Amino acid sequence: MTVDTVKLSHGAGGATEETLIQQLFLKVFEKRQAADGIPLDALDDGASIRVGGSEVILSIDGHTVDPIFFPGGDLGRLAICGAVNDTAVMGAKPIAVLDAIIVEEGYPMKDLHTIVESMNAAAKEADVAIIAGDFKVMPRGSLDGMVISTAGVGILRGPRILDSQAQPGDKVIVTGTVGDHGIALMSRREGLAFETELISDVAPIHETVQAAMDAGEVHAMKDPTRGGLAMALNDIAYKSNASIWLDASRIPVKPSVKAASEMLGLDPLEVTCEGKAIIVVRGSDAEDVLQAVRTTKYGKDAETIGEVRGDRPRMVLLRTVVGGTRVLRKPLGEPIPRVC
Repeated sequence: MTVDTVKLSHGAGGATEETLIQQLFLKVFEKRQAADGIPLDALDDGASIRVGGSEVILSIDGHTVDPIFFPGGDLGRLAICGAVNDTAVMGAKPIAVLDAIIVEEGYPMKDLHTIVESMNAAAKEADVAIIAGDFKVMPRGSLDGMVISTAGVGILRGPRILDSQAQPGDKVIVTGTVGDHGIALMSRREGLAFETELISDVAPIHETVQAAMDAGEVHAMKDPTRGGLAMALNDIAYKSNASIWLDASRIPVKPSVKAASEMLGLDPLEVTCEGKAIIVVRGSDAEDVLQAVRTTKYGKDAETIGEVRGDRPRMVLLRTVVGGTRVLRKPLGEPIPRVC
């Protein structure tokens, strides 16, 4: 380690956090696999254990979003959807969530009640049970409002879907517009107003993912949270030892998100989404998968945005609207702190 203190960028989901994970956690944690499951060092959206004849997919995440209530959702909905989505994109049927809620002393009880109700509503929408949890209170001033951690549990429905399985000839689909969540939060913080309100995309994507798997051969999936589309695609390209070529004109971005991004100096391709998935499918199945995804509630704006190739492995390349090509690199971190 070359730094003396932990910085915000170490928890922002980009290249800086990746370096910390490689240089600290993976060096210290000696046992990384249990019950012949997916190990820690796969660094996927979750891991797994084998129980009897089933493989159980497990994920865990901490949620520190600011503001706790934001356009289109709140911390409670975000926490449940995050757990559901991490298990779904690994090919599992989400079945349960466990939660740990830590609240600052003096937090309004009515707001806590609202958050808990929101968690219940999101779990009901995702058809998962909240089966266990923990609740603690920190002294006033030692925590900014509330933090929620959630663990997702799912049962694998077929082959494992891992970041490392993209193949040359595959097509890349994104299930909707990108950058919505992070830009909605940042615009609220900055007090920006637009003719069309910026709304977070936070949602459970299990039905969208299932539709894709039913329609064709899915090789890799990922939900582009911290670090956005750029980080998620770089993860897939690197682990698959392949290149991903994108067409900028086909990546769906809402005009209001594009305008806000330009005002804030942000790239929507690097900004967190909370209700989208990247789906890498066999090329011959791409159109069928795309149409199936578009029939779902949260997949109406899906687009095929690129393809996987064998040349220039471990790179993501973006064909720009003016005809050039540039490398889409991993962001150092999520450009908007406390976004999820």
